[in-house]
Amino acid sequence: MEENLKEKLFNKKEFGWKNLSSEEKDAIFTFSNGYINFLNKSKIEREAVISSKEIAEQNGFRDIATFERLNPGDKVYFINRAKSMYLAVIGTEKLENGINIVGSHIDSPRLDLKPNPLYEDTGLAYFKTHYYGGIKKYQWTTIPLSIHGVIVKPNGEKICVNIGEDENDPIFVITDLLPHLAQDQMEKKLKNGIDGEDLNLLLGSIPYDSKDAESVKLNILNILNQKYNITEADLLSSELEVVPAFKARSLGFDGSMVAGYGQDDKVCAYTSLSAMMSLQNIKTTAVCILSDKEEIGSMGNTGMESHMFDYFISELLNKTGENRPNLLDKVFCFSKMLSADVDAGFDPLYASVSDKTNAGFLGKGISLNKYTGARGKSGASDANAEYVAWVRNVLESHDIRYQVAELGKVDIGGGGTIAYILANKGVDVIDCGVPVLSMHAPYEVTSKFDIYSAYKTYKAFWEA
Repeated sequence: MEENLKEKLFNKKEFGWKNLSSEEKDAIFTFSNGYINFLNKSKIEREAVISSKEIAEQNGFRDIATFERLNPGDKVYFINRAKSMYLAVIGTEKLENGINIVGSHIDSPRLDLKPNPLYEDTGLAYFKTHYYGGIKKYQWTTIPLSIHGVIVKPNGEKICVNIGEDENDPIFVITDLLPHLAQDQMEKKLKNGIDGEDLNLLLGSIPYDSKDAESVKLNILNILNQKYNITEADLLSSELEVVPAFKARSLGFDGSMVAGYGQDDKVCAYTSLSAMMSLQNIKTTAVCILSDKEEIGSMGNTGMESHMFDYFISELLNKTGENRPNLLDKVFCFSKMLSADVDAGFDPLYASVSDKTNAGFLGKGISLNKYTGARGKSGASDANAEYVAWVRNVLESHDIRYQVAELGKVDIGGGGTIAYILANKGVDVIDCGVPVLSMHAPYEVTSKFDIYSAYKTYKAFWEA
């Protein structure tokens, strides 16, 4: 009797791998292989946009600028300055009744080159860097690093850079002290063990055929000039990012997890993009956001704080023939959104920072965060109960595993996403993403079951 009552009343939180059919497991592993490939081609936001555009065009999406009129079933995208992207599938209902939005971000914590990065010191050449987003600085020393991005000359010529990913490429590294001489360093607090100004990238040590000072720097510049036809001044107008040279791989004897750089938040970007590719004959217009600059506050004209997303939705209204004064505000006020950003996965090695009854676990499905913020919910977008219930109904009616969690214990810390930005426009929003271990580290960990659950969640949301 008691067991029957528990079965009826308890909120069961079982691991998703249990009782899966071989066909379901095959679907999970096949989907995850595509995700791993995406990760390896898309380490920075510009590359993620290129990969996403390629996937979209293969599935019938076209640049919105090529449409004079939009009709139900049309598939469009808009790329903002090569670093963020919005996509939409037009539904049969009018946009003024609201749209369904899934929004993720494609930037990740990394090291950016300073405007004047190149220098030489005692026969070694370096690039100076400035870290981007929340990192543990010590994690970025003594690992293989690659350089990605663009250099733009004053005449407008754009040079794409990707060094360190191919097996025949050189890699780069940030050095650290040997333990024999690190007595003072080891006494420091962990966050102060490596200073930001010491995250300098080692580039080379061979001098140019010259006895002049800075001959190693000259040799590096000569190599760059021969390869890219640039001078040191051209680095002033560049966006060069230093990221781990690791490849994303399957993790574990059972291959049940993915290890890779940049899974925050490309795991939600890829799953939402893939879900959008499968949509057919939908009622409510579906919109997918792949945003930039989330890791540094979503500011700037490629971040969600800009008006570029408003412009995209206005263009949808213009080209469906619906637009009229103040209609954009009405669209947002009647819209729903899943803020597709990752959650902190419960790590039994660091259990003390989590409330175990309110944590997201790897392998238990998509993780919903009703609110993020810090301590007293500061900076949070707090989803209302009615909307949480609506999302629960979508998930449960499609038999999708989900868990509702918080980002750690109340007074430990906190975090934020793009949820509040859309909530401020009037949209109903809840954070909804994949639990991650080692978040913001050079090598993050996710569960393949959760990855596939995210894909199914976003697809079901758009089809609701």
